[in-house]
Amino acid sequence: MTTTTTTNVTDLYPTRGATEVATPRQDPVVWGSPDAPGPVSRGDLQSLDRDGFLAIDQLIGPDEIGEYQRELERLTSDPAIREDERSIVEPKSQEIRSVFEVHKISEIFAKLVHDERVVGRARQILGSDVYVHQSRINVKPGFGASGFYWHSDFETWHAEDGLSNMRTISVSIALTENYDTNGGLMIMPGSHKTFLGCAGATPKDNYKRSLQMQDAGIPSDEALTKMASEYGVKLFTGKAGSATWFDCNCMHGSGDNITPFPRSNVFIVFNSVENTAVEPFSAPIRRPDFIGARDFTPVK
Repeated sequence: MTTTTTTNVTDLYPTRGATEVATPRQDPVVWGSPDAPGPVSRGDLQSLDRDGFLAIDQLIGPDEIGEYQRELERLTSDPAIREDERSIVEPKSQEIRSVFEVHKISEIFAKLVHDERVVGRARQILGSDVYVHQSRINVKPGFGASGFYWHSDFETWHAEDGLSNMRTISVSIALTENYDTNGGLMIMPGSHKTFLGCAGATPKDNYKRSLQMQDAGIPSDEALTKMASEYGVKLFTGKAGSATWFDCNCMHGSGDNITPFPRSNVFIVFNSVENTAVEPFSAPIRRPDFIGARDFTPVK
């Protein structure tokens, strides 16, 4: 395997070169001890290691979810938030698609980040203190909100943000019910064990386009067909307050929402403080801090 270095850090996961290259995972999935105390059971840690994800029927109680739904509505209807560079709008409808760095914009979502039910699981899985690499609300209103094409988050975070190792975990918490018809999250179970380095160089300021419509970092149809044939596809559904934890290297995506039923989630990415970002491995410049954080302060 050919490796390169960035700021004296070995690149274990080459990507954005002339050809597509599959590399076996070089890192653990669960970094913490399976016997360490925490909210995740030993059996669930084993499932996470095997499949790359862990679904929780109710992470936030029904008595709490209303507060987060009201805050979602406040943020997406605020003209000042809409004009903020951290807000991404749908190309066609011009409705808000995502609001990044939501834990810094909103005290209510900041409270969720610090909730031990959330950050405690991240610490246990990653085996260290953690910081927020990225947070956002994803909004999929009914009647045509577009999906997110198949990708590995780590491929982007490695190439464009400079995360060296797969020591990052995400949680997607449903703020509205996620049906099997309104553009829910899909993951290929077990795909996190192989890193797929994508073909093609990263354009400068790629993030401005990729947050609306992905271009760089997209797997080939042939690779996706092979992976789907080997791993299958799992679709996640659940009531508001349910959550899906998933490894940074899971191949995942979501379809368009053409139903009348909105699908909105808050998405929090925790990274180990022992895996802080360096310079991008496969991009001319790093992405803005509100997309790939450079504030490595541990969440307490």
